[in-house]
Amino acid sequence: MTDTESRPGEMQDRRDSAPGEERITEHEVAGGLLGYVIGYGLAILLTIASFLAAQTDLIYQPAVISALVVLAVAQMGVHLVFFLHLTTGPDNTNNILALAFGVLIVALVVLGSVWIMAHLNENMAAMTAHQAGTMP
Repeated sequence: MTDTESRPGEMQDRRDSAPGEERITEHEVAGGLLGYVIGYGLAILLTIASFLAAQTDLIYQPAVISALVVLAVAQMGVHLVFFLHLTTGPDNTNNILALAFGVLIVALVVLGSVWIMAHLNENMAAMTAHQAGTMP
């Protein structure tokens, strides 16, 4: 028997494990092959629902974008839980903090880029007739 295996009813010594190291057991929802199959099935269903929302008239047309955003967030949740095994357990604190920091950086880059592009027109100097190409 290796260090990571234990007998039923026996407490594991977790002092020798790395921070963020998680042991997935077969009894968890996202554990084992069944967890991967459930996650794959949910991902396929959400993908099909996204295509149906975009390609058909099942959803009121102005609400299609909102529906696609909700389905995309749900798909991200499925991937985080079933494939990346991101849970709320105490051994996942580092993973959650790294994910939150990554989301913060991406949000700053995207929002900063949009802000800069929105204000470019205001801050640009006026074009001369030669630059505009309207010279006779």
